Amino acid sequence: MHIKKNVCDSIIGTLLEIPGKNKDGIAARLDLLNMGVKTDLQPEYGERRTRLPPGPWNLSRAEKREVCNSFYGMKVPEGYSSNIKNLVSLQDSRLLGLKSHDCHTLMQQLLPVAIRSVLEKPARYAITRLCFFFNAICAKTVDVCKLDKLEEDVVVTLCLLEKYFPPSFFDIMVHLVVHLVREVRLCGPVYFRWMYPFKRYMKVLKGYVQNRTRPEGCIAERYIAEEAIEFCTQHLSDVSTVGVPSSQKMGVSKPLSGCTNTEEVLPYIEQHMIHIKTAYPKFRKRTKWLQDKHNSTFIQWLRFKVQSELEEDNNGVSENLRWLAAGPNMAVPLYRSYLIKGIKFNIKAQDDVRTTQNSGVYLLAQTMQVASAKDKNPILSNMGFYGVIQEIWDLDYQNFTIPVFRCDWIDSSGLVVDELGFTLVDLSKIGHRNDQFVLASQVKQIFFVDDPMHRGWSVVLSMPNREYNDVIGDEVLGDVIIECEPFTRGMPNVDTFDELVGELGGQNIRDGCEDIWIE
Repeated sequence: MHIKKNVCDSIIGTLLEIPGKNKDGIAARLDLLNMGVKTDLQPEYGERRTRLPPGPWNLSRAEKREVCNSFYGMKVPEGYSSNIKNLVSLQDSRLLGLKSHDCHTLMQQLLPVAIRSVLEKPARYAITRLCFFFNAICAKTVDVCKLDKLEEDVVVTLCLLEKYFPPSFFDIMVHLVVHLVREVRLCGPVYFRWMYPFKRYMKVLKGYVQNRTRPEGCIAERYIAEEAIEFCTQHLSDVSTVGVPSSQKMGVSKPLSGCTNTEEVLPYIEQHMIHIKTAYPKFRKRTKWLQDKHNSTFIQWLRFKVQSELEEDNNGVSENLRWLAAGPNMAVPLYRSYLIKGIKFNIKAQDDVRTTQNSGVYLLAQTMQVASAKDKNPILSNMGFYGVIQEIWDLDYQNFTIPVFRCDWIDSSGLVVDELGFTLVDLSKIGHRNDQFVLASQVKQIFFVDDPMHRGWSVVLSMPNREYNDVIGDEVLGDVIIECEPFTRGMPNVDTFDELVGELGGQNIRDGCEDIWIE
């Protein structure tokens, strides 16, 4: 945790030239001269000032403003991190007051997006590789078989950083990054051992202090009082627990997956498909037509089917299935916010007036895929959909409720995956207007960050998994898979760096930057 914070401070401080955290200076340039490398970067002494030629790590003033503007415009989900906007000083082009968890979120996902349009490609990819490494090492699930490859990659990453950063950048904290994989192999996943929960709780305890001359006594008294109230509420009825807001609309504890996904409905789906093929024998081989017909007629067919079975004795129709077939109440309440499984979702109109972003969703669905409009042989496979919540409906089925989202889904023409695995979307290209609704229990929360490289496009970033996964299959960690969404393609190819360095021919790749003058 502290290694990541110190490395993040060194990178941000060097790129933005923050006093006290900048690893570049006259001493660093003299070290390069003594080592006999990059002699074109040696300081040039004048009568009053010393000129430092721009290096691969230096940003121009316009690039610094662009990086800070990118951070300033980021809106993240509630509970993801602190408000990034409050950490940016646009006047000085700096990031100030970074806490350890702020550095964690920057190195995990935000920094690679902010530097997409600055630096030369080799230096930018080297920093991105390091961020990919931290993203993989902090995953909730780790594949033991990939740890050796991960350890080799981080060594190569540090060697690449040595090509583009001054020697003073590589202090003991940067060196300790090499040993993080070995620590995971011996001690298990990182999230079992980091200090973020304890630091959050220390803030709670500090909030108990009313008398600053006796802080220990205030903390002890408030803690005992809260524990006593919590204990008493367990023996009282109709009393809410301490700290749980009552104004939030809570999701059902075990929401049904919907009419077409419960185990009770699956037999009826098969029967309805057989019924369609029998009623329309000419379309038996047209899979897409059968699926569209099933989607448009299944609900009405199920209602009559269940009613006919209820007239028989020992029909076996459950209570939930009977209410599902009857349909929901036509008076549907709408909500601006909804809390499901500890994750808060907002509609787009709510996000527009807030500093957080909770309206982005991702759906992985099994759907028909065709190569073109004339393709008569569709393939049934999984496909990802990205959307923005416009309305939140709470369908009332008398005995239970099912929350659904009406979303604006991004059309396939507005979806691109670049060479690093970043998913780019154009939020103005809306598609799938005839099928906008999705069950709240089926989506995953994501958020969008404006891409500084391609105007009008946004980079898709995902919320970290909040559920602890079982570690099984191995004596140390378990034979499970690393999930690093959206970095689906892992680290950039090392061959790319060799090709770029060969093309540069050892020349100064930052000729376009302003010179640095030191009084």
